[in-house]
Amino acid sequence: MFQEKDIRQIEERGSSVKTVEEQVERFRKGFPWMKIVAPATPARGIKVLDAAGEEAAVKYYGSAHMDGKCKFVPASGAASRMFKDLFSGLDVLRSGEDVKPDSPAARFAANIRKFAFYDPALFGEPEDSAEYRKSVLSKTLTGEGLNYGSKPKGVIKFHRYADGEARTAFAEHLVEAQDYMRNPDGTANIVVTISPEHRPLFEEVYESVKAEYERRYGVKYNITFTFQDKATDTVAVDVENRPFRTETDSLLFRPAGHGALIYNLNNIKEEVVSIKNIDNVANERLLPVTAKYKKILLGKCLELRDTLHGFLRELDACTDVCSESCRALCDRIEDFLDKELCITLPKAADCTSRVEMLRKKLNRPVRVCGMVKNQGEPGGGPFIIAEKDGSTSLQILESVQINMTDPDAKAALSSATHFNPVDLVCCLHDYKGQPFNLLEHVDHDAGFISSKSYQGRELKALELPGLWNGSMSDWNTMFVEVPLETFNPVKVVLDLLRPAHQ
Repeated sequence: MFQEKDIRQIEERGSSVKTVEEQVERFRKGFPWMKIVAPATPARGIKVLDAAGEEAAVKYYGSAHMDGKCKFVPASGAASRMFKDLFSGLDVLRSGEDVKPDSPAARFAANIRKFAFYDPALFGEPEDSAEYRKSVLSKTLTGEGLNYGSKPKGVIKFHRYADGEARTAFAEHLVEAQDYMRNPDGTANIVVTISPEHRPLFEEVYESVKAEYERRYGVKYNITFTFQDKATDTVAVDVENRPFRTETDSLLFRPAGHGALIYNLNNIKEEVVSIKNIDNVANERLLPVTAKYKKILLGKCLELRDTLHGFLRELDACTDVCSESCRALCDRIEDFLDKELCITLPKAADCTSRVEMLRKKLNRPVRVCGMVKNQGEPGGGPFIIAEKDGSTSLQILESVQINMTDPDAKAALSSATHFNPVDLVCCLHDYKGQPFNLLEHVDHDAGFISSKSYQGRELKALELPGLWNGSMSDWNTMFVEVPLETFNPVKVVLDLLRPAHQ
């Protein structure tokens, strides 16, 4: 399958021929569908806290011990998708035609003053003409102005403040971090995953606000920029599942999606990690709500960690696994796993295997994920699924992992009440204080295959199990309802006109 030069190319990327052969085999075999038992809902699978429960969680976070904490922000994406509609509009305007009045490009130009990156010196006074629309789009997207079409989302100005400050998405994460991820010594640790070529842009934003924010908020930032490892890129294949070759007869490798970030997460030394996407930030006036619910998730995660670690210590103290006291402990643990984490276990053959099975389930990384009520079409979200070992568990599934030809799976998807806003908190150390090897807790059967193109030629791409999907499949998971106000993603540029961003 591979020539001498292919082997050189593979090894230079830090991968191995065996890994690439396994990837090609994956395209041929495909991935199994997830076996859904039921959607996770407030009736079973999603915790809905009352005011007292929220207050208790915030308090727990305030007093719990943790071996360091940090904010983890996936930010390697370019903003090209955010501006896709504007690029289409610019093509129309360059051809000598005008865009339709209700098109995203026309709406963008008409509202240009409302965007944080509006500068009268660059854009001039708004006017209703095709020429002005073309000028605005060109100056936003290309090197003629801001060049936003080629920049990462993190360095795009999202919000303007009364004092004139125009703040980028990345800067908003710095402001968030000092609120809910501040250490007792006044530091805030932030790990941002970016593309290597974008590093100077992020560093420039950081240097431009660091001194002012540290003074204003009385914080000291520790920032680490990390890159998605090239060795995690996956080989592309053609429609016949043969390795795809470029015009120079080289193999084509592609980034394997956010699942590759489990390697970055695995390198973090802090015990407690809060994860949120780069584009999910709101104007600072909404920070009290954002921070409150982050602290609730942090409190629930630390409480869950402490309960699981307590059970493990009690199991360690069981000298006779068949004793009445040990059986009663196992009953208590099984009851907790079922009620709190939707984990039901198959019947064990004997006392010893029962204790071992429980120990294995308890001694895993912990995550608590915020879930938002469905607003429109159900997409990726929280489900209870059947595992290969006969147990059940809570998982976040993407719609591509669900078999739409299976009426039961389709019914489960349509009766889902909540979706996943990617707002989660993790505890990454075991009950003896040692970091877990997160790579041992990935479900390699949970990746997916997507259709893409290269220079107009069709190809198939392989995505690793998503970071909050299969990459965290073998974790102890809890879902907690959070309000819609905490979810303010900017997927397209016009989202910046929504109230949370104005």
